Amino acid sequence: MFVAVDLGASSGRVIQGRVVDGEVELTELLRFPTGPQPRPDGGLRWDYRKIIWNILGGLKLADHPVTFGVDSWAIDYGLIGPDGKLDGDVRSYRDSRTDGVDAKLREAIDDETLYGINGLQFLPFTTIYQLMTEPPQRLADHKMLLLPDLITYGLTGTMGAEITNASTTGLLDATTKQWSPQILESAGIPQDILPPLRQPGEHSGTVRDYMYGEVQMLTVASHDTASAVFAIPGDGPGFGYISCGTWSLVGVLLDEPVLTEQARQANFTNESGVDGKTRFLRNTMGLWLLSECLRQWDEPLEPLLKAAEDEPPFAAVFDPDDPVFLPPGDMPSRIAQRCRASGQTPPAGRPGIVRAILDSLALAHAAALHAAAVLADREIELVHLVGGGAHNRLLCRLTADACGLPVLAGPVEASALGNILVQARSAGLPARPSRPFARYLPLGPRNPWRDAAASIGLSVG
Repeated sequence: MFVAVDLGASSGRVIQGRVVDGEVELTELLRFPTGPQPRPDGGLRWDYRKIIWNILGGLKLADHPVTFGVDSWAIDYGLIGPDGKLDGDVRSYRDSRTDGVDAKLREAIDDETLYGINGLQFLPFTTIYQLMTEPPQRLADHKMLLLPDLITYGLTGTMGAEITNASTTGLLDATTKQWSPQILESAGIPQDILPPLRQPGEHSGTVRDYMYGEVQMLTVASHDTASAVFAIPGDGPGFGYISCGTWSLVGVLLDEPVLTEQARQANFTNESGVDGKTRFLRNTMGLWLLSECLRQWDEPLEPLLKAAEDEPPFAAVFDPDDPVFLPPGDMPSRIAQRCRASGQTPPAGRPGIVRAILDSLALAHAAALHAAAVLADREIELVHLVGGGAHNRLLCRLTADACGLPVLAGPVEASALGNILVQARSAGLPARPSRPFARYLPLGPRNPWRDAAASIGLSVG
């Protein structure tokens, strides 16, 4: 019996996994909210202590787990002070404190050199930029722990940096898979702030004074996307993937990073995967757009999706990666404003807004997959769409149409499944990823999709 703690940017889950005849059976034990909370200074933070409390509550519901592991979103961290305690908040990447910090780093190391080392997509809120906003004294005598590593430390007292998550910080050398002294020096970040690297499958500590006496904590692929990609039931090189949740992470799985100037210009990232693989992908805006609209409307999703199916396609489309969509707030108004700015009539009514979001996300998915195939010199024959977006039938169908490729949907709980698969393998129990639960085929010619993509500056091939 294994337990996965899978933390998303809006909710967390404690999920029990049992291996039966080589298949993993998942049972959700607890689901709890995790969304960012406002700070007095107007910034955003994660409620770390409440997350820990919920994790322990979920573990109490488990059936004598052998091990458990934690995966979460990337980039965000806590700082451990000289007294061994968390110092301050765990800030959210959606906090505006990193505005303009990238220009400061560019004075010390140019974009081409930086990408040649870390291979990382430019995102203005990456860990390296967050750390550069910290007072020098905090950097001098603290330790940085990314959220899953911080939870591990809080429960076991051991420090480490799991490599799939470490690869998202901008501080890891994509080729050597070690912390980069050159990047650290350029950013003014002392290397002593970083803990030693850990690999998925390593033992990371023991949780004591627990109802079962002791429970072993295992290092899994702690970046949720790395866990999700490990759970994809794909064999051979001919598949692309979309891990679709708050963000859509779109790409291919490779043996080596792609560090070309073309990849940098296309804003692709090279992140570590399980077994030394490289997740070559681009972060695109995902269901965040839809969830923010639903939060404002206070309306259930399913009736809106059904109504959106009857809305005309491409009535309004927009680039979902426009930075205006990053912060929380009035998403419907921002979408309308962006449509007007591009000479389009904003979508009328809530189903029209939902259809505009899904058409635009499908276009972004197709554009990223097309770029990944070209940059990695890889032919993509089918697409695995995993994560929460696999439940959205309309999005899956539109993605198949936009890509001109079959889309295999599921598993939904891919991150938790990948988390469990690492634990099972470490225990000597080989287990297979779950099979997709739905298949979507393109319904029509691709020309309308090409035209729609071109109207917002994208290419779908």
